[in-house]
Amino acid sequence: MRHPFLISLCIAGVSVLPACEKNSDADVKRAIESVNVIDESNLNDVMLTVADPNESVAYFQKTVAQYPDRIDLKRGLAKSLVRAKKPTEAAIAWRAVIDSAEGTNEDRVALADALIRANDWKKAEAELAQIPPTHETYDRYRIEAMVADANKKWSKADSFYETAVGLTTRPSGVLNNWGYSKLTRGDFAGAEKLFSEALTYDRSSFTTKNNLVLARSAQRKYDMPIVPMTQQERAELLYTAGLTAIKHGDVTIGQGLLEDAVETSPRYFDQAARALETLNASVTKG
Repeated sequence: MRHPFLISLCIAGVSVLPACEKNSDADVKRAIESVNVIDESNLNDVMLTVADPNESVAYFQKTVAQYPDRIDLKRGLAKSLVRAKKPTEAAIAWRAVIDSAEGTNEDRVALADALIRANDWKKAEAELAQIPPTHETYDRYRIEAMVADANKKWSKADSFYETAVGLTTRPSGVLNNWGYSKLTRGDFAGAEKLFSEALTYDRSSFTTKNNLVLARSAQRKYDMPIVPMTQQERAELLYTAGLTAIKHGDVTIGQGLLEDAVETSPRYFDQAARALETLNASVTKG
């Protein structure tokens, strides 16, 4: 009496199996697609961060050609061109993003940044003027400050720099730019303060350390600032201070700083040695 029941179960099992296989195939396909999307996203991130800049450009050029409607890939191409130090091409790529239906205010800020890198300040200013004041971001104010600097609108630049500093947790770069602005205006004490503050956020920036020494030397403070530095960095900073001292007419102090630079460097500091040799020769002739 159990046999008909077992047979019916077997028949039912056979009829269900193809449906299960179909569902399984669909699930597998969706899973593969999801993995592909994740892999592509991760690859895009890698290309925009640690990959060789030129390889990154080639990758995004290829993928944009394959998927011309993908706005994320167009943005990736524009960013990769900036990384590859090709600002003119980057500006063209950002323009394509903005001209699409999916362009945003942040994309326009990125375009302005690329235009500044390409030394096209007027066009950068024109792009910024099209961004509504309600779009308040770190990058927007950082670039606004640079444009105001270029136009020598100092109070405006200071206001934009201050706002930008308040909109980021990593303000070392913008503080360095602000300090350099003060340096070019002749506000050496103000520049020194900003460079010192920038180094509290990023102690590794040699550019900021060098700018700090320039600001201090302009005030005839030739001693090395109390900041972390390698032996090679110390030699180069002594060299900067030495040259500045000589320009100020403090020749003896400058000579001593150049001698310290040569002695401090872990390897032969050719620049400082040549400057010292030239200085000694001119002193002898004089």
